Parts: sequence; C-alpha cells; structure tokens
Amino acid sequence: MVFDHARWQARLDELVHDHRVPGAVLAVLAEGEVHEFATGVLHRGTGVATTVDSLFQIGSISKVYTATLVAQLVEAGELELDATVVSVLPEFAVADAEATKSVTVRQLLNHTSGIDGDFFHDTGRGDDCVAKYVEACAGLPQNHAPGATMSYCNSGFKILGRIVEVVTGRVWDTALRERIVEPLGLTRTVTLPEEVLRFRAAMGHTGGPGVDPEPAPVWSLPRSIGPAGGIVASAADVVRFARAHLDGGLAQDGTRVLRAETVAAMTRPEVEVPNRWRGPSHWGLGWELFDWPGGPVFGHSGATIGQYSYLTVVPGAGVVIVLLTNGGEVDGLHGTLTHELLAELAGVGMAHFAPPSDPPEVDFARHLGAYRSEGIDFELTDRDGALHMSYRWRGETADLVQPRELDFVAVTDTLFGGRADEREQWLPLVFYPVGDTAYLHFALRAVPKVG
Repeated sequence: MVFDHARWQARLDELVHDHRVPGAVLAVLAEGEVHEFATGVLHRGTGVATTVDSLFQIGSISKVYTATLVAQLVEAGELELDATVVSVLPEFAVADAEATKSVTVRQLLNHTSGIDGDFFHDTGRGDDCVAKYVEACAGLPQNHAPGATMSYCNSGFKILGRIVEVVTGRVWDTALRERIVEPLGLTRTVTLPEEVLRFRAAMGHTGGPGVDPEPAPVWSLPRSIGPAGGIVASAADVVRFARAHLDGGLAQDGTRVLRAETVAAMTRPEVEVPNRWRGPSHWGLGWELFDWPGGPVFGHSGATIGQYSYLTVVPGAGVVIVLLTNGGEVDGLHGTLTHELLAELAGVGMAHFAPPSDPPEVDFARHLGAYRSEGIDFELTDRDGALHMSYRWRGETADLVQPRELDFVAVTDTLFGGRADEREQWLPLVFYPVGDTAYLHFALRAVPKVG
C-alpha cells in the first residue's frame, strides 16, 4: 500500500476547518514509516503557523509514560505491583484510614484505587512539587472503596510519580528523561516551560461548539500534575514512544526499555470499564484497551487547558495514529479522521454510540439528584420530561473550565446518550450501583449520589 500523503493532508486541512480547530499535528506510523502532517495556527492571537515539529501538551497520554517508568521498576525487581503504596511511601495517606493501608500500586495503574481523582493542587515550581502533592492528599476522600469499581484517577498517577522519584532517587522529570526520553531518542519531548521555550509550541484555545475558540487564559496546569499530564511533545515523538511498545520494548536503534513480556502485561485487561459504549472497554496497566471490530486496539487520550491529544495503536497492523490539537470541536475531528485512518490502514472500525431514533420511554426519576466528587458536581433534573445534566468543576481548576449542560435521551433505563449541541458527538451516561450506593459513570468517572 502506498500512503497517499497529499490526500491525508487535504483531509486534515478540511476537517480542522470544519471543526473550528485552530491548529493540529498528525503523525501516522504505517508500513514501518512515520508520516507527519500539520495545519492551522499555534495561537490565534499571534498567527504563528503550525509545523510538524511543533510541540503540544499531550495531557493524560503522559500517564502511559509514567506507567512505563513503573513497569521498568517492577521488571528490575525494585517495586512490586501488588505492594501497598504506604509500604513504598510511608508518608502516604488519604482521608480513609482503610484505603491508606490497602491501596496498591496496581490499583493506581488501573484506576481502581477509589481515591478521588480530580485534585489539581498547585504545590509550586520546585523539584519537591510532587512530594508536596502527595502530602496534600491526606485529606482526599474516596469516591469508592479500593477495587469496588473503576474511576479515572489523575491523583493516582501523581502518587505513582512520587513512587518513581523515591525508588529511582530522581525527580520525575529527570527519571523520565534518563529512562525513556533519551533511550528512545525523543528529541522533542519535555516537561518544563523553560524547556518548551526552545521550540515552536501551541497555545490552548477554549470556547463552546459553533464558535471560533479564543486563546486560553493560562498556558498550562501546575507542575505537580506532571506524572499525570505534564508532558509536551511533537506528534512524531509520541509515535516513537508508542512504537517502542509496539516493538516489544525496543527503541528503533535496538535499545531495550522494557522486556517484551512486560509490554504485553501492560496491555492485558485488568478491569472492565462500567461505561464502555464509546471509550475503552477495559483498562490495562496504564493503557486504555478498546474492543473494536478488527482490533485489538490500545491507546490513551488527554486534555489540558484547551489542548487535546489522541494516541491510537493497532498492534496487529503495526499502525500508530497520534493527533494533537489546540482547541475547537476536537471530538468531531478525532472521531472522523481517526475512524477513516483506522479503516483504511488497519481494517479497524471505531465504536459508534448514539441513542436510537425512536428512544424508549423510561422512568428515570430514581436517577435524579446530586452526584458529587472532590473535583466535579453533577445535578440530574427532569427538564420538560427529559433527563437533564448540569455539571461544573470544583477546586483549583473551577475558573478554567466552563460549566456544562447536556440533555439526555434514553437507550435503556440505565444507559443514556447526551450532547449539548447537534454538532457534538453523543456521550454515554451510565447509572449503576456500587454496594448500596447509586453511582453515575460519565467521562470515565464513577461518582456517588449524595442527594
């Protein structure tokens, strides 16, 4: 197969325009070659053009890099997956004493620790920022008991970052550079703003559907988020990182960063995702796992302040797709472009989710009420006979993320699809019990009903 570079460049240009995305970079590994594309601008205020070597914040894709560091330590016998966190970090504590004693490294990696995950606490710019973050977790509540269900946990990966620091004797940024970035030859992968200044870099943009987004009020989240979402990279560098996992832990020059059996273990299902209708069906050790026709597929996505990233890997076809963007209607861009690339290059179909055209009539009264986590408030109400959700972020990021409202359509009496605008993709919402408590599962988060 001959990769038609001109056609995919034109398609990227078209979709970025249609979805009001200021700028995007795309890198695709196919038939052993990396193909790179760029379009639009890095900053609508300055008009600086996007180039293939531009750096974007990759957000939560950073978690897989941290998981790889942890896997290296497990492989070397310096850390055990089922060790309790407190056995490695004696100072570790959360609000629940039983969780403090029992949460394991594995549960942090597969998002089953139950620790409230959206605690974005700024602990300064010093090399001790991750250590201070872990100290600040002492008052952090549980969304659920450890192992009871799956809920996406940013906090857990910052704690994993501290484990890396303690075991290696290096700050997380240095451990990342010495153990992953340099061995894999990633010349455009950094973590600190002063490093980003050496390169051409994107600014995030924010705004609702149907309007041109504007530059975000700030460039990045606090340094303490690093192990969970602080990496800044070019699309091609993210492909090179993923390629090492595709190639059994080997860099292109033959340097080994992980054993093949460790790489395989990271992509084995660890836990089923309660809300699997559009995203991953399972989670591995850091990786999202997708049960798509033609798969298997693994990957991860990420978001910071107005920047959105997508990494998709099809091991059976040797295909890696990385899309990095800086705002706009990115969900539609990713859904369309990645779907087309996967179908042509790997014979894989992405999951499609939408309510039926003639939805069933269901009694959703028992689902109404307030659901709350440390990071997000949800309010479910009956609006003119339909299920309506309003939600807002809490804490230190509340002023940076706009509240949202969605109207939902029933699929079953526990599964609903919602969106705020017809240009948006449908988002699944699941209601389910965990023990005696009612929960919703939305955006990968398990959130208990509180009223």
